[in-house]
Amino acid sequence: MMKKFFKQRKNITLIVLLLLCALLSLFSRSETLVENWYATGIYPFIGKTMRSIFGKIPFSIGDVFYTIFFAFVLFRIVRFFIKLFKRKIDKTYLAKSIYTLLFTVLTVYFLFYALWGMNYSRQGIAHQLQLNISQKYSTKQLDSLVKNLVVKTNAGRILLGKKAIYPNNQTMFNEALQAYANIEKTYPFLHYEAKSVKTSVYNMLNSYLGTAGYYNPFTGEAQVNTALPKFGLPYTTCHEMAHQLGYATEDEANFVGYLAASNSFDPLFKYSAYLNLYEYANWELWQRDSALAKNNYKMLDTLVKADLYEQRNYIKAHENPVEKLTTKIYSQYLKANHQPQGINTYNLVTAWLIAYERKYKAL
Repeated sequence: MMKKFFKQRKNITLIVLLLLCALLSLFSRSETLVENWYATGIYPFIGKTMRSIFGKIPFSIGDVFYTIFFAFVLFRIVRFFIKLFKRKIDKTYLAKSIYTLLFTVLTVYFLFYALWGMNYSRQGIAHQLQLNISQKYSTKQLDSLVKNLVVKTNAGRILLGKKAIYPNNQTMFNEALQAYANIEKTYPFLHYEAKSVKTSVYNMLNSYLGTAGYYNPFTGEAQVNTALPKFGLPYTTCHEMAHQLGYATEDEANFVGYLAASNSFDPLFKYSAYLNLYEYANWELWQRDSALAKNNYKMLDTLVKADLYEQRNYIKAHENPVEKLTTKIYSQYLKANHQPQGINTYNLVTAWLIAYERKYKAL
């Protein structure tokens, strides 16, 4: 009798989880509903609550959770194949394994989209700022943007001096919080509180995987790979904090990160923002007119060129076949979440900049 009861309970649990996942999927089909009821309704409370709880822990609890989860998955896979090899798999064990797999997949899916992933379906900051990011722009306009960024990048690097002095990680994270406090005065919807930005537990691994930072949707933490060249970290930090505010797509997070970092009082943050945006914009210009892109590179200050050289060397030193594989996997993940350009979504921030400059006459 008890066996039958627990079996029925398990079946009911799976059915409930499946229905909840289906409801989330249906709800996400309406950008308006997601924007009004989730992204600007319930999510800010969810995000702030998670940051308030886990932000007080000095290390990345999300990285610890991931380690335990993947260790559990690996253990179950190894145990399954050992039993398979020893021919000890019967119908009962197979049924339990299938149940565990379905339960895990459905639970992760539900928590991911309920706690944050629904933001992939929102109208986002384009709607909030009334930007037309689909409007085409000419090569001349793109070149003009790059030249403007070159001027700002050069000016920012000169302010840092020949030998730039970089702050420690916590000071940098606090300055990122101040940067958001500054931009909030112009755009109140970028209000950020309850800081939860941390150094990744797996800095070196992330360097080999080509990861500068990432957001953990299950804990609300933003992780930054602080092993990377220091001049890029302020912009990366602001990018990950944008994810915490519910801007899920990578081009959106790039743009929001730019708005915050460029409004910082710290010249390092401004330099980091303009340098990163120069790279995105000039890369796109290279695809259209390599001669113009080369000319823009030549206009960079020698100190900026030295920083870019350091960055290229760091990336080259950590290149490996696994990084290429994980990049392809992540690209597919982005495509599955309303970003058809995959990994190239990051580069689309250029369209955001031009649309913003076109509307507000500012950069």
